[in-house]
This record gives sequence, structure tokens and C-alpha cells, in this order.
Amino acid sequence: MTDKTYQPLKIFNTLTRKKDLFVPLAAPYVGMYVCGPTVYNNVHLGNIRTFLSFDILYRYLTHIGYKVRYVRNITDVGHLVGDGDEGEDKIGKMAKLQKLEPMEIVQRYTNDFHDVTAEFNLLPPSIEPTATGHLIEQIEAVTALINKGAAYESNGSVYFDITKYNDAGNEYGKLSGRILEDLLNETRDLDGQSEKRNPLDFALWKKASPEHIMQWDSPWGMGFPGWHLECTCMSAKYLGKQFDIHGGGMDLKFPHHECEIAQGRALTDIEPVRYWMHTNMLTVNGQKMSKSLNNSFLPSQLFSGDHELLDQAYSPMTVRFFMLQSQYRSTLDFSNEALKAAQKGYKRLANGIRLAKILKYSDEEVARDEKKIADIEKSIQGFYDAMNDDLNTSVAIANLFNMLKYVNMLNMSQVKSAALGEATFTSLLENFIVFIENVLGLKEELTEGHAVLDGMLNLYREYKAVQNYEKVDEIRTYFKLQGLAIRDSKLRVEWAYEE
Repeated sequence: MTDKTYQPLKIFNTLTRKKDLFVPLAAPYVGMYVCGPTVYNNVHLGNIRTFLSFDILYRYLTHIGYKVRYVRNITDVGHLVGDGDEGEDKIGKMAKLQKLEPMEIVQRYTNDFHDVTAEFNLLPPSIEPTATGHLIEQIEAVTALINKGAAYESNGSVYFDITKYNDAGNEYGKLSGRILEDLLNETRDLDGQSEKRNPLDFALWKKASPEHIMQWDSPWGMGFPGWHLECTCMSAKYLGKQFDIHGGGMDLKFPHHECEIAQGRALTDIEPVRYWMHTNMLTVNGQKMSKSLNNSFLPSQLFSGDHELLDQAYSPMTVRFFMLQSQYRSTLDFSNEALKAAQKGYKRLANGIRLAKILKYSDEEVARDEKKIADIEKSIQGFYDAMNDDLNTSVAIANLFNMLKYVNMLNMSQVKSAALGEATFTSLLENFIVFIENVLGLKEELTEGHAVLDGMLNLYREYKAVQNYEKVDEIRTYFKLQGLAIRDSKLRVEWAYEE
């Protein structure tokens, strides 16, 4: 059996622009922070792809022996419409539209987020802090940055001083590859920028206008924290001044994560994060997913099939499997053809899981099949090699299907368990189940009703024995309506997910 402990994992580090060997600061402990949702609306599929990718990383790091503290925040204030320093708070705007308290909006869409992530079988993080729950830390950080000369107050707002940051030997723009001069040329005159020393300076604390719903008292007057500062303060509080992994969607590289680096370095004089990871975007039939093109759909619409671009409903595990077929840094294109293929692939694995849990070793007098043993061991190691190569779930799944081939052959007695030997037989089944359920987070969606199905199958056998084919067909139809099939062979009669 392959030794899973401390596999040599390589991660594509956005900061270095290459795959780096993952070496935690204090193994076996790993600190990981992922930017969570701004809870002003239903969570969208782009978010889910990001959180699913880091769910896989969390699962895999745990699987290979690390003790992970996974922090994923809830942004419940400070994220302005347009993602800049001016405009209305996204949550405040939605609260006005729906005539609700902002915290009602926060609670409603936090609940929605938790419900959807549970549907997709995402593990909850170790800690889920909120921005409003850490206002004291943010005010303290702003004060420290002013005292260090890295920030300045202007008309009740506080801004980070990019010029001083770079003059101190730092490089704003290094994560995203943006050049400061180019950024300055791109910057247009915006309301409120006159109070900044440099158009690129970003808000740490914003003065609130009288109509701004969400505001708090501070040394600089009534206001609210900057979006970028929130993540710096929450990650530092729970993971320390420097930690191992910071993740998010590629759209957060600039300016959000760039600003986090600047704040962190200015506060502590050290690099806050060692490995930056970013997921790629979603497309639909080759086009960027967007509401304006009417090609954007919510997870609930996928599950119900209630969208003009969808031919049918797709289950949460089908969508999860579909997303895992593409490496997280690749663009992922939604289409009915791809989702239907994923549905078939997922059901094949689900059938394999059922079989792997009931197959028993039989110590018969048969010759060992060294070729098959070697192929099984190669597939197990191949799964690890793929996951260690920057979480290449696509290649990992290909190895799983090779393992599935042997599970099916064992079930049909095309391969005798004794020909593999007890160690290889056990390793095949145990790894197959663990890889699918624990690492990739896929599960059987039919978790209840097995006893009813087994009872119906017994009736099927009885009706077949007395040649009551009308009843036999009725039972077959019943199974088909449940998305199941009856597999009737010379060896046995069993039910399976219809592929």
C-alpha cells in the first residue's frame, strides 16, 4: 500500500509563477485562509468552484497527514459596489432594495451559502470569522499603519500610502504582475480621489456619508472598514503574521490580494503568505458566464433544471464530479453535453463504491496475477502523483477509473480476489473508497431507502422464479423511475445506479 504520509505536494504559487514544493512553516500544522463570500445575494457557481477547489486541498492535506486550520471568512461589510473605494456597500444596497435590516440580508445569504456548500458536500472550515466581528482588530491595524507612516488620514477616511510602501523597497503589483506606472496610466479621475495623495492609494477606513447604513465610530469619525483590510486582520488573528496558504478566485488577485500583501508587509515587515493559489473562471458554451448574457445560473437552477440553457436537472454530486474533471487553474466550460457525461461518470463511480463496500476476499487456490497487481499499485500511486502535481484532479480521476475496472472485474468474478492477494485486494478497495469519499468528497446521493430497494429486489427474484414477467417488468420500471437499474446476470441479481 502506498505510504500517504507527507507526499511531496507541489502547488502553483501565483507569487512565484511556478509550481513550488509545499513546505509548511511548522509541519504537521498548516494554516490556510480562503476569501469567503460577500453575503448580499445567492452564492453563484463561480464561488462554488473556488470553494470546492480549496475543499479538495483541505481534504487532501488532511489525508496525507497534515493538521490544517482552515479559515474562510464571511464579508458582511465594506465590500462596495464595483469593488473600489467609492460607492454603496453591497449589503447596504440590497438591504434598501428589500427594505430589511442589513444583518437580515447577511443572515439570509449566509444561510443560503451554508445550505449550498452542504449540498455540494463541502467541509465546513475550522473557523468562519465575520468582518463585523473584527472591527476592533481593524481599527487597531489602521492606527498601527498610521503610526508607522504607511497610511494617512484625509477628511475622515484613512488611505494606504502606495508611494511610501514602494519607496521602502516593496513592490506593489508583484502578485498580479501589474506595473505601477501602467496602473497609474489606467487610473481615471473618480469621485473622492482628490483626497488621496496617489490615485492608487486604497482605503483602510472610509468616512460614512449620513445615508450610509452600516457605520461605526472610530478615531477618525463615523465610518466603516476597507474591504482589503478585513481579510488581513482576520487571517493574522487566526493564522499569525505569516501563514502557509491563501486562496481565492483569480478575480481577487488585483486589487484585493495585492492590497493584502501590502498591508501585511507594512504591518509586520514580513511576507504575510508563502503560497498564493487562485482558481480560474467559469464559461458557458465557450462564453464568459454573466447575468447580462443570460447564461448565468444558480446552483438551485442546476439542481432543478429550471433554466432555458439546461436540458435537464443535474444533481449536486454530478456537478461536483463535473468540476473535478478540470484542474482548478483551467477554465471550466459548462455545457449540457459535459454535464451529462459527468452524470454518467459519477454514477459509474457511485456503483463502484457500493461494490467496493460489499466485496469479500476469498482465499482460493489460484495463481497470483503479478501484472494486474502491478497495474493496481500503479493506479494507486498514480492518484497520489496527480494530486501532488498541483491537485490535478482530472488525472487523479483517470486513475480511479482504472481502479474501478478491477472492482467491476472482481464483482463479476473475471478476476479472483486470491489472484491479487489479500494485501492488494484490500488496498484496492480501501483506497478506492477513501479517494472518492474522503479526498474528492463524492458520495452516494441515495443514502436512504436501501432496505426498500433490497425488498423490491427480493420480490423481483420471486416473480422471476414463477415466470410472472408482468410483475418483473413493473419492478424494473419502478427502479428505472428512481434512476436505478436491475442488473440480472448468471452470478447474481443486484440493483445499481443507471449509468
